[in-house]
Amino acid sequence: MVSKTELLPWLAQPLAQALSQGRSHALLLQGPAGVGQLELALQLARAWLCEAPRPQAATQPEPACGHCPSCHLLDAGSHPDFMLLVPDALREQLGLEGEGDGEAEPKGGKASKAKPSREIKVEAVRQMLAFAQTSAARGRAKVVVIHPAEALNTVAANALLKTLEEPAGLLRFALSCSAPEQLLPTIRSRCQPIALHLPPRELALQWLHQQGVGADADEAAVLLDATGGRPQEALRWSEDGVAAQSWKELPRRVARGEAAALSDWPVPRAISALQRLVNDLLRLEHGAPPAFFPREALPTRRLVRDALLQWEGQLRQHARHAEHPLNAGLLLESLVAQGRQAMRPAR
Repeated sequence: MVSKTELLPWLAQPLAQALSQGRSHALLLQGPAGVGQLELALQLARAWLCEAPRPQAATQPEPACGHCPSCHLLDAGSHPDFMLLVPDALREQLGLEGEGDGEAEPKGGKASKAKPSREIKVEAVRQMLAFAQTSAARGRAKVVVIHPAEALNTVAANALLKTLEEPAGLLRFALSCSAPEQLLPTIRSRCQPIALHLPPRELALQWLHQQGVGADADEAAVLLDATGGRPQEALRWSEDGVAAQSWKELPRRVARGEAAALSDWPVPRAISALQRLVNDLLRLEHGAPPAFFPREALPTRRLVRDALLQWEGQLRQHARHAEHPLNAGLLLESLVAQGRQAMRPAR
C-alpha cells in the first residue's frame, strides 16, 4: 500500500522540521523531483493521525509509532480520515489501481478507454471537499495529501482555494511539489513551505546500493549523476533497465547518429537524456566540468557552439510535446541526426 512507506534516510531532518515548525494547516513540500516529497507527505500524515500515547508529542512532535490502530489502518489503505489525490496516470505506479480513481465515472457505467490523465481534475477535488466536510472518524485529524500539487488543473486548483484558506475542524493538508512556479500564487500563499534539497551524495549512493542498483558503487554513481543527483529517479532508471554502461556509451552513439540507442526509452526520457548531453557539451565549451556524464564519455575535441545551441533549442521545443509525439521513432531519429551534426568537431 502507498501509505506504508519507509522513511528515506535523508528525510529524517526535514520530517523533524516539518513536525516541529509546521504551524500551518497546509504544508507545501517543495524541492527537486526524485528526492521524496511524496514519502515525506505520507510520513507527515502518519504522524498527524498516529494515536499512540506519546508524552513528548505536545512539546516535541514525533514520527508515527507504526503500531497503533491508526498506523495499521494506513498500512492497509483503509484509514477513514486519510485521502490521497494523485493523477490517474500515477495510480498504478503507486499501487493504487485497486482503489477508487478519484474521478467521476462516465455515463453508462462503462470504463473509459481514454489515456489516464496526468492532471488532478476538479471531480477529484470535489470528492475531497465532501470528505473534508465530515467529522474525523477517529477524532485525531483529517489529512489530505496532494501529489504532485502542480498537477492540479486550473479549475481543480480554484475549487480547492476556499477549503485551503478556511479548513473545517481538524483538516490538514500536505502538498507535494517539484515545480512550485506552476502552482497558482493563491495556492502557494495559503501554504507554509518546507524546502527539500538533493541528499548528500554518499547517503544517496549508500541508499542506492541497499536497493540493489549497480554491481558496484561506480555503476550507482554513474546513474546518480545521470539523474542530477536524484536517487529515486536513479532507482527508477535502473528498474527500467537503464544500465551505467549504456549511459556512458550514449554520447558516442549519438555522435555516430545511432537513434537505436534511445529506441527503447519513453520519448520524454529520451529527450531529457539528449538535453543532458547537450548541457554537458556546452559546459565543456565554457570550460566547466560535465554534470551528467563522465568526462571520458564525452568528446575531447572542440565543437561548434552555435550548432550545439541550435540543437538545444530544438530539444527544448520538442520537450513541450514529448508526451504526445505524432511519430516517436521519426522524432528520435531526427533529434539524434541533429545531434550528430552538432557533435562534429570544429575545424
